[in-house]
Amino acid sequence: MNSLEMQLAVPTGNLEAYIQGTRRIPILSAEKEKELAVRLFDEGDLDAAQQLIMSHLRFVVHIAKSYSGYGLPQADLIQEGNIGLMKAVKRFDPNVGVRLVSFAVYWIRAEIHEYVLRNWRIVKVATTKAQRKLFFNLRSAKKALTWLNSDEVDAVAEDLGVSRKDVLEMESRMTRQDLAFDEPDNDDDSNFVAPTTYIQDVRHEPGRQAEADNWEDHNHNRLENALATLDDRSRDIIARRWLAEKKSTLHELADVYQVSAERIRQLESNALKKLKNTIEI
Repeated sequence: MNSLEMQLAVPTGNLEAYIQGTRRIPILSAEKEKELAVRLFDEGDLDAAQQLIMSHLRFVVHIAKSYSGYGLPQADLIQEGNIGLMKAVKRFDPNVGVRLVSFAVYWIRAEIHEYVLRNWRIVKVATTKAQRKLFFNLRSAKKALTWLNSDEVDAVAEDLGVSRKDVLEMESRMTRQDLAFDEPDNDDDSNFVAPTTYIQDVRHEPGRQAEADNWEDHNHNRLENALATLDDRSRDIIARRWLAEKKSTLHELADVYQVSAERIRQLESNALKKLKNTIEI
């Protein structure tokens, strides 16, 4: 870990001291920020990058606090935001004419969003871009940990440009509780029954394996008997079209039997119907 990373690392045991420390770092004037940004952009000056990052740590803390409702460690949220800040500083162009803080907010929030989505639920609640937008906006729209009423669902759907179904499905995902698979370490008298006590892996039990093998042999024999009821040509067409590793096309079989591809399709369809009727008897 280099010196800058050590300075950015959030001490988990003394978070308040870290926050107070960020407030003691002076805020850069517009002129000083522009000077440092130009040095970094034109010369790759790492000292300038460090000053830009350190002077904006308090801003990361401010943004991270707005995500405290997800039940995730504040120190981790700040740490992820710091990563976003460093990415922003690396990409900042001082010639665009905006302050670094305006540019960096996107990168800080993006890193925190990714962290929240990775850790808020063991089973991920949002995977697509549209679901992520709905997830964060729905969290903001909910005023309490209760279900939205019908009017509120309509309002959220209209504001976000999604359907009622999408809102209700995301709310359902967000209100589900994660359950531990194993028994808890403590011996309390809770009524929780861990899935490990009643979900068993029976895939490799000898009895199950023998049953599966017998069923496979049974189905194979039924298919063989059904194929035997077909004429030679129909049986060959079914074998080449469905059972061969390299399946033949209708036109290839049409060349073999000197008929049209449509005729091969008809023969195949009739043979499949006969097989189905024979197997179901």
